[in-house]
Amino acid sequence: MKILNIGSGTQVCDSPDVIHIDWSFYLRIRKSAVLSAFARVFLDEERRRQLSTLPTGLMVHDLRKGIPFPDNSIDAVYHSHFLEHLDRQDTPRFLTEVCRVLKPGGIHRIVVPDWEQICREYVQHVDRCREKDQAQHHDSYISGMIEQMVRGEAFGTSRQPPVRRWLENLVLGNAQNRGETHRWMYDRINLGCLLADTGYGQITLQQYNRSYVANWSSYGLDQNASGHEYKPGSLYMEAMKPLPN
Repeated sequence: MKILNIGSGTQVCDSPDVIHIDWSFYLRIRKSAVLSAFARVFLDEERRRQLSTLPTGLMVHDLRKGIPFPDNSIDAVYHSHFLEHLDRQDTPRFLTEVCRVLKPGGIHRIVVPDWEQICREYVQHVDRCREKDQAQHHDSYISGMIEQMVRGEAFGTSRQPPVRRWLENLVLGNAQNRGETHRWMYDRINLGCLLADTGYGQITLQQYNRSYVANWSSYGLDQNASGHEYKPGSLYMEAMKPLPN
């Protein structure tokens, strides 16, 4: 079994079945001796700690250059809270690239924020705002819908002291430059249509602990250390690369 975990961040496992691929700024720092030396001066204590505790064995690769594996070589491809960071016009190309590396019958497992659930929670709170004490909390539901779409400054940078904040914005750029912003949102309808249009079959809704990937729960990628759902409020969808006729 060979599984790719694309855009893995720090949510990884130690199974030899799983190859973790990411292009985060922290990984690029660790890969470069020059950037590592710079980071010791530039980064604050908390970020130096995050850098030092990054898992080993991650493949550092810019996915804009494609997935670095041959055709028909991977049993399953997984990514969580990654797809919504791609521009909508780039998404079909990415899904096609995943299909290329999958073996016939291979599984593409996608986890994204569930736009349908986010919208339902917003509308439900509108109804609850008839109660006076609820209205003061309403802006948080709007934030949950659009904050990460319209965010100008990277979240971590916005919490830094003024001088470091200015330097980080100068050197690293804004939230969009760093890939923090959501470029599109998905629900079970538009994601299902997109997968079908890209040539996938057997498109199925799943749960965090359920999958057509054999022994999925044993990898723990959609679970936290306690075994509960790692990203509540997510949509889980799987699709299969068709078998040859």
